[in-house]
Amino acid sequence: MLHGTFRYLALERVHYGKPARQAVAEEAEARHAARVVVVTSRSLNRNTTLVSDAIAALGSRVVHVFDECVEHTPRESALKLAGVLRDNGADLVVTIGGGTAIDTVKVALICLAEEVRSIESFDRCHVRVDADGRRTVPDLAAPPCRQIAVPTTLSGAEFSDLAGCTDLRSGQKHHYTAGLIGPAAVILDPAMTLHTPESLWLSTGIRALDHAIESLCSIEPQPLTDATSLRGVELLARGLPRSQTAPDDLDARLDCQLAVWLTSTGINRVPYGASHGIGHVLGATAGVPHGITSCVLLPAVLRYNVEATRTAQRQLARALGDEHAEPAALVAALVAGLGLPARLRDVNVRRDQFADIAAKALRNPWVRTNPRPIDRPEHVMEILEAAW
Repeated sequence: MLHGTFRYLALERVHYGKPARQAVAEEAEARHAARVVVVTSRSLNRNTTLVSDAIAALGSRVVHVFDECVEHTPRESALKLAGVLRDNGADLVVTIGGGTAIDTVKVALICLAEEVRSIESFDRCHVRVDADGRRTVPDLAAPPCRQIAVPTTLSGAEFSDLAGCTDLRSGQKHHYTAGLIGPAAVILDPAMTLHTPESLWLSTGIRALDHAIESLCSIEPQPLTDATSLRGVELLARGLPRSQTAPDDLDARLDCQLAVWLTSTGINRVPYGASHGIGHVLGATAGVPHGITSCVLLPAVLRYNVEATRTAQRQLARALGDEHAEPAALVAALVAGLGLPARLRDVNVRRDQFADIAAKALRNPWVRTNPRPIDRPEHVMEILEAAW
């Protein structure tokens, strides 16, 4: 008999198609926020009016703007933000940006909750993977405030209570999770994405596709995530090419944002596989951007897993528009059609790095829950060679 448990997030509202300026002000008012810290990227804050418009809407509630988020979320940047939140007595964080900014806030909130004040103190807060692949998730305290997110990419970080954060000492990216670190509200305004670089927009869209595919192919799938993932795949397959052809098509961009909402239902609710797991290592070890890791790994992982996921892959092929085609080929064609990197060699990953990547990948929880078991470095090397 089908059985399982689906865990809902502490996400109260999703605003979509509403101007972010209006929705941000409404959220701050509803929460009686008086000391708001705005977190964003340097480029958004200094090269566009998106952040200043939101600050104008929030008025005197804003006590600080933090724009020092760093890609792959090193511990140092999360710790620095935690100090800013603590020093300013923040009662609400408004995050404007992509997965880097949103994850930086998540980890900073854990720092506040757990009194993390040094790089070494992070070690007691992250998810651990034992030699046999078993996950140990620390029981962490609730943070003193929440965040609301205005995403500008398609990473899906806004729809989870899971964050990745890199330990620069080891080059390892760890998972952090706690019940209230994810946004309390999400604001999907396609106009806020018009300044997002095309390659970032499209590659994070493939990341959203990866969320859907590894939810469908999960060793512990859920009825809800199956349904939302398939619909999300349909929207992405249609919306990504449209938003590339007509970058100012707000309907196409909103379709992609709605797809992210749908495809993210599996994040931290079902076990993912090797595309996510090896991708985390590529990011921390080789500096490959988050969305690009999915572009170069997903087809190879689909082929590696085909015998273990035939039913899911047939459903995926239909959602991608050709039920008779190989899903890996359809994904590869979508990536190529969007002009994104398709091979590890295209993103300057060297073959002499494979052994290090494989060893680190075995310590990633999603590698150890891949549908076709991966428990030796040789298994990871097989995928890397196929993606080379």
